[in-house]
Amino acid sequence: MTLRTTLLSIARHEDLNFLLTNRIPRRLATRFVGWLAQIRQPLVRDVSMWAWRLFSDLDLSDARKTRFDSLHDCFVRELKPGARPVDPDAGVMVSPCDAIVGAFGPIEGTRLFQVKGFPYRLEDLLGSAEAAERYRDGVFVTLRLTASMYHRFHAPHDGRVEAVTYVSGDTWNVNPIALKRIENLFCRNERAAIRLRLDATGEAVTLVAVAAILVASVRLRFLDIGLDLRQGGPRTIACDAPLAKGDEMGWFQHGSTIVMLAPRGYAPCAGIAEGRTIKAGQRLLTLPPRATVAG
Repeated sequence: MTLRTTLLSIARHEDLNFLLTNRIPRRLATRFVGWLAQIRQPLVRDVSMWAWRLFSDLDLSDARKTRFDSLHDCFVRELKPGARPVDPDAGVMVSPCDAIVGAFGPIEGTRLFQVKGFPYRLEDLLGSAEAAERYRDGVFVTLRLTASMYHRFHAPHDGRVEAVTYVSGDTWNVNPIALKRIENLFCRNERAAIRLRLDATGEAVTLVAVAAILVASVRLRFLDIGLDLRQGGPRTIACDAPLAKGDEMGWFQHGSTIVMLAPRGYAPCAGIAEGRTIKAGQRLLTLPPRATVAG
């Protein structure tokens, strides 16, 4: 049995996985890995990437470059032009990122689910009852980025980012093992809610970028600051950033989760299923039939 096989076997053991990735000094571990990943020294880079490959199936075949200055440089890698074609149908929103589809479906009032039987409230996720009311009886999709995936995320449709609300918090792991054990997990973790007003409908959708263990930093292209553990919250930053469908919005410093929220009338596209892997630019949600969309 190889070292990698042994480590993966340990990782699949739920109790041990939960213990090793959660019952540790999470914030300290996150800051340490963030510091280590930034070191531009060949030996540190090579050892770090070797260790990373032990736990993940890293595929760099579609990366713009395959030689990196640091572990962080690989985490936030760009892709070759055309590697993620964007569905041109103006009647659909596309996935903002490469991900595994988690819980999704109708929002029950302002209640949604991290996994079956584990509800949480929009008020707690977004930080206010006013923000939650926009999505009462709407729809949600949970998109989980694994450590080896492409970590940049993109606009799901044409629109303007009008606000980003940052909420400080913890750094629990967001894998399925933790989601089945920790109530209100997404509402406990560091997160940034990005509100995008769609040109097609005039309605706002929100992408909630949730941080996790070893990843508590989100960078947004239209802001001059990073959002990370060093900052307090909650706080809302006003924006006026126009984006076309598929434009890059920002990136996680590692892997994590995006919870997409849309108002009533939007619906998951055919083929969306829990556990399915989806790529950035692929069909995710249909716009309401009443929407007037430009070609």
